[in-house]
Amino acid sequence: MRMSFQTYVKIAVIGTGLIGPRHALSISENPEAQLVCIVDPDPAAKSVATKFKTTLYPSIADMLSSPHKPDAAIVCTPNHTHVALSKELLDGGVHVLVEKPISTDIASGQDLVTHAERSGLKLLVGHHRRFNPYVVATKRALEEGSLGKIIAVNGLWTTFKPPPYLDPPTEWRRTSTAGTVLLNLIHEVDIMHHFFGPIVRIHAEKTISQRGYDAEEGAAILFRFASGVVGTFVLSDAVPSPYSFEQGTGENPMLPRAAQDFYRIFGTDASLSVPDMRRWSYDGAKEKSWLEPLSQKALDVEMATPFDLQVATSLGL
Repeated sequence: MRMSFQTYVKIAVIGTGLIGPRHALSISENPEAQLVCIVDPDPAAKSVATKFKTTLYPSIADMLSSPHKPDAAIVCTPNHTHVALSKELLDGGVHVLVEKPISTDIASGQDLVTHAERSGLKLLVGHHRRFNPYVVATKRALEEGSLGKIIAVNGLWTTFKPPPYLDPPTEWRRTSTAGTVLLNLIHEVDIMHHFFGPIVRIHAEKTISQRGYDAEEGAAILFRFASGVVGTFVLSDAVPSPYSFEQGTGENPMLPRAAQDFYRIFGTDASLSVPDMRRWSYDGAKEKSWLEPLSQKALDVEMATPFDLQVATSLGL
């Protein structure tokens, strides 16, 4: 009689703030993964552990010395803790997926990368939006040359974070290491790299401060890419606006979907707005001219859940 045994990748979630429970859900729904525990000293984390029917530990040290030591862990804690906690996990023999940003400064980020290389373990950074269906569809259009040679891109991430978002127990979001650049623009920069390659030059002007905290509230930014593409981006977390990735795609169910475009990509053959995925061109016109009417076509988008795809992809690395 032959017996087969299912093997799982044992994963722990470190931190139960906004994003930790979402990762826990993706792990619990993946047949090749097992959520073995959650780590968070906050008493409120008990309800999260109860929801996912898993064990709660107050520290990484307690977890590493327990029967629930994982193969890998996802770090979902405040920005300034990412490096220290990731190192502690690596030193304990645990692979790490750390939520963006990898660090709050270049030196400590490079130090963490070196630390991971010496450990021989995997260190991944959580940029789940590369798996977003609208990002996947846009990347496919770019790779297929649907827009021709890319000339320029315009982006927006503008919304309004209410006062409670920055109040205790998450007042760390008021600090200089937790402004909208490291919390939000970092996603957009990663997607720009994903679409157009490395950025080689940047200029930015900060918006005025309305809240009076050390955390910046926004900026107007000019990019140049190694490919020759140029881009502009307006960023703000302190203005009423429907123009942001989350509101445009509906990716975050906590935020009402507005379905307004937040990227416009301009090529020699066509332009594309995202997330309505409308490709504008002179296809079928007598000539390429502003005197001719533009035609539009909606590109296909295959829907999927980015966090689920990120976990599935990580399991294969």
